[in-house]
Amino acid sequence: MFENSELGTVDPGMLAGALLFLGLSSAVIYLFYGFCMGKLLRKAGKPLWAGFIPVYNLVLLLEIVGRPWWWILVLIGVGFVPIVGIPGVIAINIIIGIDVARSFGKDTVFGVLYGIFIFILLPVMAFSSSIQYVGPRASGMGLPSEQG
Repeated sequence: MFENSELGTVDPGMLAGALLFLGLSSAVIYLFYGFCMGKLLRKAGKPLWAGFIPVYNLVLLLEIVGRPWWWILVLIGVGFVPIVGIPGVIAINIIIGIDVARSFGKDTVFGVLYGIFIFILLPVMAFSSSIQYVGPRASGMGLPSEQG
């Protein structure tokens, strides 16, 4: 047993069990959300396996909504800016969420909610048969339906 002055005695078996549980539950969550992202990408004609590749799935998501790939760099870069990092990342997630929602036939409110609550709405969009890909709808794409 290990002695820790603040926590008392730490049992190595309990520590190993906790780490094993954490690792397995993280793997299950990763596989579930990778599958959900893959199903969403597949609705847009991309391969299911791409949902499991961390940066590549975001590149494909940006492609299907009509945003350039370098938005990933913006998302990462904003995250490192002190003070505005977290609100900036949330704002970019909401913008991308709106683009995703519009590209799948949903309204702006759904997109804002998707950007904030992606952990709930990604599986909803992935498994709903009523939500289908309608094409890239990012702002400023010059689509005929958006021109006035």
